[in-house]
Amino acid sequence: MNFRQRIEWLLRMVLLVFILASAAFLSAITAMRIAIHGREVSMPNLVGKNVADATGELRSRGLVLRVADRVYSEQAINTVVRQTPPPGLLMKVSQQAHVVLSLGQRQLQIPPLEGNSLRVSRIELLRAGLQVGEVSGLTLPDVAADTVVIQNPKPGRGGASPRGDVLVSQGAREDAYVMPHLIGMTVADAVRRLESASIKRKLNTVSAPQWPHGSVIDQTPQPGARVAGSTVVDLTVAE
Repeated sequence: MNFRQRIEWLLRMVLLVFILASAAFLSAITAMRIAIHGREVSMPNLVGKNVADATGELRSRGLVLRVADRVYSEQAINTVVRQTPPPGLLMKVSQQAHVVLSLGQRQLQIPPLEGNSLRVSRIELLRAGLQVGEVSGLTLPDVAADTVVIQNPKPGRGGASPRGDVLVSQGAREDAYVMPHLIGMTVADAVRRLESASIKRKLNTVSAPQWPHGSVIDQTPQPGARVAGSTVVDLTVAE
């Protein structure tokens, strides 16, 4: 074998080694990708499941359950209330799923509120570790205003919610009027108009040379507004 043939043979060997090495490298990359992909699983939906069932389902996918917290809820005891990560997320095998478990419904001691003022009811609820929930009002002529007439839940043990809803008396319905147009009237006529409806007034005087002396130049509330009998009407009068 002459020198040229040796060179050609050597080049062929180098090319063959390069091809084999490239094939091996590509095979290794492909195998690595397959192995990594094979270790990924989809996160199941655990909310509403018992902790034992949730643990078993995660274990079947190579995942681990970790209890992050426990809270009172409407769910049964040891039921999954929340989870992290959310369902459908791709997870690597052996990763952890954090869940919040239910402690069941919290049985609370509800204090009696009916007959108390709303302020006293708030204090009583706070002392019991509760708070006022929805407050509704109702016109009741025979019950003093700001008095609790109905509560929910009723007094005693058994409340599952940390809130107490109350219905409060608004007292007797107050007479209401449509605010008349007083601007431009003399202050005497405006006062007589208000007194005929038993509406209180407050007079404020300002210097307004462009207006006749003693005339109403502004009013609050504005004309047409609905006002209760206890409303104090502000009249601005020109000096």
